[in-house]
Amino acid sequence: MAGMQLVSIIVPTLDEVDNIDLLLKSLLALPSTDCGFEILIADGGSTDGTIDLVRKWEARAPVRLITGAGRRGLAGDVLTAAAYAAGSIVVVMDADLSHPPERIPDLVRAIVDDKSDMVVGSRYVAGGATPDWPKTRRLLSRLGGALAWPLSELRDPMSGFFAVRKERLLAIDPEASGFKIGLEIIAEGGGRLRVSEVPIVFHDRVRGTSKIGWTQMLSFARRLMVLAGGAVSLGNATRFAGVGLMGLAVDLLIFQILFGLGIALVTAHAVSFAVATVFNYTLNSRWAFATRSANVRQSDGIRILRFITVCLLAFALRGGVLAGAVDLFGWPPQFAIVLGVGAATVVNYLGNAFFVFPSVSPRVPLDIRWRIAAIGVLGYVLLLRMVYLGLVDLLPEEAYYWNYAQHLDIGYLDHPPMVAWLIWLGTEVFGNTELGVRIGAYASWIAGAAFIFQFSRNLVGKSAAFVSVVLVAALPYFFSNGFIMMPDAPLTAAWAGSLYFLERALLGNRRRAWLGAGLMIGFGLLSKYTIVLLGLATLTFVLLDPKSRRWLLRPEPYLAAIVACVLFSPVIFWNATHDWVSFLFQSSRRLEDNFEFSLPTLVADALVLLTPLGLIAAVSALVGIVRHSFPDKSDLGDSRQARFVAIYTLVPLSVFVAFSLFHNVKLNWSGPTWLALLPVISNALITGSHIGGTLRRWWVPNVMGVLVFYGLGFHYLVLGLPTVGYVGNIRTLPVAWQEFGRDAGQIQVAVEEETGKPVLLITIGKYFAASELAFYNRARQHASTSSVGGAALGQDSLMYNYWYRPEDMRGRTAVLYALKRRDLEKDSLNAHFSRLTDIQERKITKHGIAAGSYFYRVGYDLRP
Repeated sequence: MAGMQLVSIIVPTLDEVDNIDLLLKSLLALPSTDCGFEILIADGGSTDGTIDLVRKWEARAPVRLITGAGRRGLAGDVLTAAAYAAGSIVVVMDADLSHPPERIPDLVRAIVDDKSDMVVGSRYVAGGATPDWPKTRRLLSRLGGALAWPLSELRDPMSGFFAVRKERLLAIDPEASGFKIGLEIIAEGGGRLRVSEVPIVFHDRVRGTSKIGWTQMLSFARRLMVLAGGAVSLGNATRFAGVGLMGLAVDLLIFQILFGLGIALVTAHAVSFAVATVFNYTLNSRWAFATRSANVRQSDGIRILRFITVCLLAFALRGGVLAGAVDLFGWPPQFAIVLGVGAATVVNYLGNAFFVFPSVSPRVPLDIRWRIAAIGVLGYVLLLRMVYLGLVDLLPEEAYYWNYAQHLDIGYLDHPPMVAWLIWLGTEVFGNTELGVRIGAYASWIAGAAFIFQFSRNLVGKSAAFVSVVLVAALPYFFSNGFIMMPDAPLTAAWAGSLYFLERALLGNRRRAWLGAGLMIGFGLLSKYTIVLLGLATLTFVLLDPKSRRWLLRPEPYLAAIVACVLFSPVIFWNATHDWVSFLFQSSRRLEDNFEFSLPTLVADALVLLTPLGLIAAVSALVGIVRHSFPDKSDLGDSRQARFVAIYTLVPLSVFVAFSLFHNVKLNWSGPTWLALLPVISNALITGSHIGGTLRRWWVPNVMGVLVFYGLGFHYLVLGLPTVGYVGNIRTLPVAWQEFGRDAGQIQVAVEEETGKPVLLITIGKYFAASELAFYNRARQHASTSSVGGAALGQDSLMYNYWYRPEDMRGRTAVLYALKRRDLEKDSLNAHFSRLTDIQERKITKHGIAAGSYFYRVGYDLRP
C-alpha cells in the first residue's frame, strides 16, 4: 500500500457499557504498520454509564467521544462523528461486538490502493457466514437485501460494517435517518460509486439484541423509497389515505346513484372516477403532497399532465379489475367497484409520490431514478396484462392456434408446434379460457425480459439493464408478446435467451454457455423458423472477430448445433412425413409470391413495433456502434462488444431488408432483430452517448404515453366508450367474438333439432371466423370438431385442410357463416349443396351495445 494514512473508526453507541471495554481493546490492538487509527465513539444519549467509561478511555488512547447526535438514530450519530473525523477514510461498525475488528485492514486496503470508494464487510459472499443467527433474523436480513437490490450491486447491502472515503460519507443527505447508513452512501453514489465486498463471519451479538425487527423493516422500506426519489413519508401517506377515503366516498356515492338510475356500467364508472379525480388532485396538491420538498422545478402545467397520466393508468387498471370481478367472478357491480377503486388507489399513490410530486433531492442519481422507474413500469405492465389477460376476446390468430392445441401434433403447415404446446399446457391448467390460451405468452415475456436484463447487464451494467426492461415492457412489439399468444412470444423469449448465452460464450469465453445457446436456438426453432438467422449471425461474428475464430476448432459450437437439431428433430420428422409442406410454405412459396417492393412497409412496421422515437433511437445507436465496431475502443467498453451488437442486429435485419426489395413483408417479422440493440439504446438514455439530449427528454413522455394507450385500449376492448360503445365492430376488433360464438351456437342447436343430426359449421374465409367459432361456441362440448373452416368448399383454410377430409363431410348438413353478406351470395356455393336457405342477418351486442353483425344460411346435402 501507499504511505501511512489515518483511518477514523466510527462506533455509534447507545447504552453499550457492557461492550465498550472489549471493543476498544480489540480496536487498539489492530496493526498500525500501514494505517494509523483513531476511534470516534458517537453516542446518541446513553444513560447506562457508557459516556463516563468512554471519557476514561480518552485520557489514555486515541479515542474520542462525540455527543450531541441521536436525533435521527444511527445515521445521525455517524454523520455527526464524521464531521469531526481526522482521517480521509472512515470505518463504520457496531458497538455490540458483532463486527469482527480484525477485518478492518481488509476493508481499508482497497480504498488506500484507490481500487474502491467503499468496501463492505459481507456476510453473503464466498467466505462470509452467519452461523449463529436465528431463522427470523436471516429472513429479515435477506428481505432487506432484496428490497435494496435495485439500488445496489452488493450481495449484502444491509451490512452495517464498511469502510468508505470520508467525502463520500459526508456527501449523503444530512437529514438521513435510520440504521442502515451504508445504503445511504450507495444510493447517493449510484453507478459512479466503486463498491466491493470482503467476507466476514458475523456471529450474533455477544451482548445486546438485533436492531432489525418487522417495525424497523417497515421504516427501512420507507427510507428506501425516499432514497429512490419518492416523496414518501408517514405524514403524506396518512394525508393521502385521508384524501383517498373522502375521494372513495365521493366516487362510490356517484357510482351507486348513476348505476341505480340505469346508467351503463362503463359510463357510471367513468363519471364517478372523473369527479373523484378532480377532488383528489385538489386536496393532494394542496395538502397531502404539499411539503417543503414539493417539486419546484416543474411547472403546474407539467404536473397536471403527469397527474392526468397517472389517473388514466389508474383508470385503465380499475376498469379491468371491475370488469373481471363482474364478468369472471359474478360480483354485483355495486361491490366490484370497491375492488376497482382499491387497485386504482395503489397506482395513484405511487404515481403521485414518484412521478407527479417526487422528491427533488439532487442526491438521487439519474441512473437510480431510471432503475426505480423501471420497477414501476414493470410492475404496472405485469399487473395490467394479468388483469386483462382473461377479459379481452381472443384474436382470430390466437383462436386458430388454440385449434392447433385441439389437434396436438409435432408439426403444422404454417408454424412449428411450440405455440400449440404452450396453449395446451395453459388450458390444461386454466381451462379453455382466454387466460388459459394466453398465459404461455405472459410466461414467455417474463423469461425473455429476464434474459434481456442479464444480457444488458453483462454488456453495459445494471442501470442500463433496468432501462432495457423498460423498453421490453413498453415498446409495442415486446409489450404485445406478453399478451397475445402467437409464435412470436416464445420466439422472442428464445431469441433473448440465445443472445444472452452467445454473449457469454463469445465475449465471456464461457464454454458451457454454448450448451445454453444450443438449447435456446432449439426452442426457438420449435417456435418459429426465423431464429435460424442467429446461426448466420454467429458464423459472421466468428469469422470477423479474430478472438472468436478459435471456436471454429473447438467442439462446443458444433455440440450446440447438434443440441438445437435434436430439439428440432420432431418438426423435421413431421415435414418428412408431410411432403416437406411447412418448410416449403415458409421458403419457396414465400419467394414465389408476386414481385412487390415493400421496403417502405418494413420501415413503417418498425415505426409501429418500436414507436417513432424508438426507431430514431435505434438507428442512432446502430450508426454509433457500427462506427466503433472495429477500433480498439467504443462506448460499450471495447470494440468486440460493439461488433457483437452490430452483427447480431444487422445480419438478421439485412435478410428482411433484402426480402422486402422483392416481396411483401409481415408486420411482426423484424421484431426480434432489435433485441441485440436494446442495451446500447438503454446505455445511451443514461449516458447520452449516440442520443442527443432532446431525444432523451422525450423518452419519459413516450413511455408513459404508450402505457396509457395500452391501458385505455384494453379498457375500450372490454367495456367500450362511455355513452358511445364501440366505434369498430367484430370485423375489425376483438370485441364481441364471445357473443358471436354464443349466438351462432344457438343456430347450430336449432338446426340440429330440426334435422335430428349433428351439423357442420362452415365459415367463409381462411380461418378467422372458423377459429373464433370453434373456441366461443359453447353450445356444444366439442364445438371445435364441428367448425371445419372452408376446406369443404374448396377454400384454402391452412391446417383445416389437414384436420377435416372432404370425404368425411359428404352428405352432411352445414350452417354457413360470414361477416359479409356478399360472401354468402356467391353462385359457386350452389354447386356444393342440394339446397340452400335464404341468407339471414344477426346483430351482435356486447354489454347491450351494438358491436356488429354476421350472416348465415343453411346448406343441405354437402358435396365437397
